Amino acid sequence: MDNIINIGIPSKGRLRKNVLKIFTKKKLKLISERGERDLIGSIKNKQNIKILYLHAREIIERLGDGSLDVGFSGFDLLKESEINVQNKINTIKKLDFGKADLVVAIPDPWIDVQTIADLEEIAFEFRDKKKKRLRVATKYPNLTRDFLFSKGVTQFKLVDSLGATESYPFTGSAELITDITSTGETLKANNLRILKDGEILRSQACVFTSKKNSKKKGLKNLIRLLSTK
Repeated sequence: MDNIINIGIPSKGRLRKNVLKIFTKKKLKLISERGERDLIGSIKNKQNIKILYLHAREIIERLGDGSLDVGFSGFDLLKESEINVQNKINTIKKLDFGKADLVVAIPDPWIDVQTIADLEEIAFEFRDKKKKRLRVATKYPNLTRDFLFSKGVTQFKLVDSLGATESYPFTGSAELITDITSTGETLKANNLRILKDGEILRSQACVFTSKKNSKKKGLKNLIRLLSTK
């Protein structure tokens, strides 16, 4: 069992579809008994490889603890993870899909707020006049906190997003958000606007490996196959 190579593939969405295309292109036939509902699969004629279909965030966690050897996920999710997890993962290749930006977005009617510096002024106004901090809804608390602090914005409160982050200002659950976007259209449709200097991180899909099991038999050849065009 120690020689089994565990590969993590996203369990749903466009990321999954694009990753599966890589296996098809490399003539690696994926086998699942129940189709897309299966959480575990294999590769035809590759008895030493096990496929696990997981949430993209969980793939990062499992690479960090060594229960996955290879994983496909987003660069944003790697950078959002704790530093001790990041240090246990190698980024092998950035892929040509899953490209998106993590950004700060505010309500479009805030016409006086164009930059992070403007946001800082609003944050102090909220504190002084309303006796509360700006609420920032996000699924990326670590990246958001680090970015805002680095820009001198300190008067804010993070709100964990449990669903459609772009809806939080509309429902009154937060004043602004940080979210991942590829085109910005969803933000515009919800009357939100990206700050001019509000780009936190550029992301895309990547091939990652765990540093823990880097010497497994056959792993280097598999990585080379999956990461070349």
